[in-house]
Amino acid sequence: MRITFCGTGTKADPWVDALRAELPHASVTEWKPGDPPADHAVVWSPPQQFIDEQPALKGIFNIGAGVDALLKLRIPADVMIVRIDDGGMAAQMAEFVVHAITRHVRELDRYEEDIRRGAWEFRKPRPREEFPVGVMGLGVLGKRVAQAVAQFDYPVLGWSRTPKDVAGVRSFTGPGQFDDFLRATRILVCLLPLTDETRDVMNTRTLSLLQPGGYVINVARGAHLVDEDLIALLDSGHLAGAALDVFRTEPLPAGHPFWKHPKITITPHTSARTLRDESVMQIARKLRAFERGEPIAGVVDRLRGY
Repeated sequence: MRITFCGTGTKADPWVDALRAELPHASVTEWKPGDPPADHAVVWSPPQQFIDEQPALKGIFNIGAGVDALLKLRIPADVMIVRIDDGGMAAQMAEFVVHAITRHVRELDRYEEDIRRGAWEFRKPRPREEFPVGVMGLGVLGKRVAQAVAQFDYPVLGWSRTPKDVAGVRSFTGPGQFDDFLRATRILVCLLPLTDETRDVMNTRTLSLLQPGGYVINVARGAHLVDEDLIALLDSGHLAGAALDVFRTEPLPAGHPFWKHPKITITPHTSARTLRDESVMQIARKLRAFERGEPIAGVVDRLRGY
């Protein structure tokens, strides 16, 4: 079995070494233009040239959960695209979102401001039931986040394209229940895949449906959010704030209003990072199963976009 690794902006050697250790009977190399064809590829944001020069590929294994960059390429229809199910990201994502919710509801950001100016003040605790949390997207990451938030006794709602049954989560399904989901939500967490249907999903109309004093947490993709619509709703007072980890252009350009907006907290796309060892073990397991002709999880439906 011949495996080639192509990761734009990613150091190849650690991935190649780990794959070789996990798949000792396979030939694993870093892709160079002009290389001979491989059977499978392990990738992150490969260029079109890579796809064009690898006509024998049977499977492309993405080292992240998001495949929007891959689906922009011209990939033959008979090549299977497989995404990471977790790769150690679910626990990190849950941790990040719970922290963002806690910081907002407990007003820890306000306490930080008080301490900086030397003020010793208390604020009245705010009941959790007044902050229903709506999670958009109940895949592997979304489900883990929703369950983690529920452990802190927040009312938790979930919205997904297809029906999902998650313990402790009130589920909404499909376009017909989307507005009802938003109206029942005060803290909105976006964990949707980026598709043509979900691009710009957080806009003036949808965010206006959130309960007054709403809060937005985006840990999915920057293109889910219309930047200027968020700022307008923050400035109007309908939204109380936002925690943003992903952006339309990354790194976030100097001078972008998000940098200095007093109601926005930004982080540099670090809510959940792929853990290499866990990801390699998962990819190796899937590769072995694929070669045996067994079904594997994480196969991308190109029509749905994830």
